[in-house]
Amino acid sequence: MTDGDGDGRRDLRMPEDDEVFAEVVEMLGANRVTVRCADGTERTARIPGRMQKRVWIREDDIVLVDPWDWQDEKADITWRYEKSEAEQLREEGHLR
Repeated sequence: MTDGDGDGRRDLRMPEDDEVFAEVVEMLGANRVTVRCADGTERTARIPGRMQKRVWIREDDIVLVDPWDWQDEKADITWRYEKSEAEQLREEGHLR
């Protein structure tokens, strides 16, 4: 251990630019999911090709989404947090 307090805190990827935290509500198929964003909006989010079959996304996962500029009810998923990382985000007050 280093001189830290040993709580296992890790530096996590935080939202950049227009990104917002979101929780996966429903799997729709065809690489699409419904997410409930931290700004209170439900959006249809797309799982990009670079994440397909590499990053498995399931219901109740916490993800970062980038809402589309031209259609606010849609977004692209940019990042998925592991369960332990999601707990850390909740403890630090980033998520409800």
